[in-house]
Amino acid sequence: MSGVEVTPLCDAVGPMGAAIRRPLAEMFPGSGLRDEPWVLHFHCYLLRTAAGRLTLVDTGIGGADSPASSWAPVPGTLAGELAAVGVAPAEIDTVVLTHLHSDHASGVVTDGRPAFENARHVLQQAELDAAQGPALDRLVTPIKGQLHVVEGQAEIAPGVHVHLAPGHTPGHQIVRAGDVAMTGDLVLHPVQLEDPGVRYLYDDDQEAAARTRAEVLGALRAEGAILATAHFSEPFLRL
Repeated sequence: MSGVEVTPLCDAVGPMGAAIRRPLAEMFPGSGLRDEPWVLHFHCYLLRTAAGRLTLVDTGIGGADSPASSWAPVPGTLAGELAAVGVAPAEIDTVVLTHLHSDHASGVVTDGRPAFENARHVLQQAELDAAQGPALDRLVTPIKGQLHVVEGQAEIAPGVHVHLAPGHTPGHQIVRAGDVAMTGDLVLHPVQLEDPGVRYLYDDDQEAAARTRAEVLGALRAEGAILATAHFSEPFLRL
């Protein structure tokens, strides 16, 4: 893993709330999925380099009043998950937001202030450009002074790289650490591993997302990479 230790943190587990829930066949058209319960796991990841630098990938669903509260099982337990592995929020050096959807970024702010006070926050320029409404006002504005905006590929800590993977959102990014790929919402459901062309209702650009998914999964599969997913029941999966 190129000297980087990757630890999964389970922020929450639960079904998608009624505010946005649809039958699975509607959320993943053409998948052949039946209307059965879809229980989501909300994973974040802690990366520790050989030198002890700490990077957090995504910040979860946030507190009871977060933007995710209308549909996700708030409050998230990220702070407790970090405490369980001996890490305080102030010790985090870098936060990577794969994208600004509420289940990935709401935990970046607590009581209107940055939850990770000493961290720079890595975001793709395309994601920042597209930010509006609650995502901008409640999540981006409070961390404005700590933003580290990148375009495309960048090394954001020793052995830790981000890569633009657009479609789910304009500036969606994945994170690589050795043979581990933290994929954000590149892949939402296992059916998309079997057929990357299966689209997802809530992708901003379904065609671009399917194209990106096929390209990225093809490359990861060719190198035998390990997926670290956001919403599968098991955080790690070797392709």
